[in-house]
Amino acid sequence: MTAARAAIPAVAGPDRPRVTVRTTSLPEGLTIVTERMPDVRSASIGFWVGTGSVDEAPAQAGASHFLEHLLFKGTEERSARSIAEAVDRVGGDMNAFTTKEYTTFYVRVLAEDAAMGADLLSDIMWSPAFRSDEVESERQVILEEILMHADEPADLVHDVLAGALFPDHPLGREVIGDESTISVMSREEIAAFHREHYRPANIVVAAAGLIDHDELVDRIRSSVDGRSGGKAPERRKPERPSTRVQVMNRITEQAHIAVGLPAPDRDDEERHAMSIVEHVLGGGMSSRLFQSIREERGLAYSVYAYRLGFQGAGALAVYAGTSPANLRQVRDLILEEIERTARKGITAAELDSARSHIRGAMALGLEDSGARMSRIGHSQLVHGRVLSLDEIEARLAALSVDQINDVASRWLSSQPTVACVGPFSEPDIR
Repeated sequence: MTAARAAIPAVAGPDRPRVTVRTTSLPEGLTIVTERMPDVRSASIGFWVGTGSVDEAPAQAGASHFLEHLLFKGTEERSARSIAEAVDRVGGDMNAFTTKEYTTFYVRVLAEDAAMGADLLSDIMWSPAFRSDEVESERQVILEEILMHADEPADLVHDVLAGALFPDHPLGREVIGDESTISVMSREEIAAFHREHYRPANIVVAAAGLIDHDELVDRIRSSVDGRSGGKAPERRKPERPSTRVQVMNRITEQAHIAVGLPAPDRDDEERHAMSIVEHVLGGGMSSRLFQSIREERGLAYSVYAYRLGFQGAGALAVYAGTSPANLRQVRDLILEEIERTARKGITAAELDSARSHIRGAMALGLEDSGARMSRIGHSQLVHGRVLSLDEIEARLAALSVDQINDVASRWLSSQPTVACVGPFSEPDIR
């Protein structure tokens, strides 16, 4: 496709109302969602593919991440260098990331270059070249990335935890794959994975900024013309119980621990209550675990909680990095606080603080077009619609202390899973 430096401007007037979020579904199955921001000069556009590492067979482990790399290596009409130069020339930013359930490719440019960005993304999505020499060079890059990841114990412990929470299930595998699968994955296998999953009905195009919805729809429609089909991948829920303790023995200066519990999945309405529980436990500097472990005892520099929400599965996790000598004490403090929260719940003051924090974080996190594109793209792909900030705030406002404590009591009373990376063996942690 030929790059075109043409604006996709925001248009408003008496006969064209200012609509914030608009959605269009094409006959081919692809969905386009936009959020117009008339007061910015940028435009962010992303292709959200509803396929991630959870949709790979064991022999395909890492295929989604491999594709993320390869689509930037060139198309039938563009080289990797020309793609990079096109974005650099206009001062833009282009990147991608792979998760367990989706893969995203995005570009952020000035609004006057939005058409070029949309055309470029369309080209790499639909017409990757998969040149043999580029497949081999990128294979080596990914193998180096796997080695680099293995040298980051603070990141690695989260993969160890996922493997323990979801044993013998794709959710428990690392997104980047491993050496055994990446080393032997052929060009034909990668191209076949692309043909199966990178189809219109499995893709959402999201855009935010100084952008016109109708003009973007026309551009995307022309690029999709003649392509159709596809569907969201079918997934199975994890069936095996979680592993009690999982340790990766490494000679490290710090011990890295992550404690996980089952939690509401991505579609469960109780996820809103669990977001409050997560914040109270470890969502900020005033959280219970931050105050207890870092501020009061000085046992860790980093300690926080986070939620995982997948189709049919979820988890609440707590991470801390501490010296090996303090590992058992930190583990016990985490488990005791989780048990106390399950038994006694949170207070009205903590609920008010958590709601205010979430509200402020949402607003501050949407100050640029890239953040807004990510919000609407993820929401449309995962939930089938974009919740407004008012709707999200209303759901949080409707939660009472009793409702949240009921959720906390039921979910936090489960058997915890403890993962650790450091100079230990499993008997040291039990």
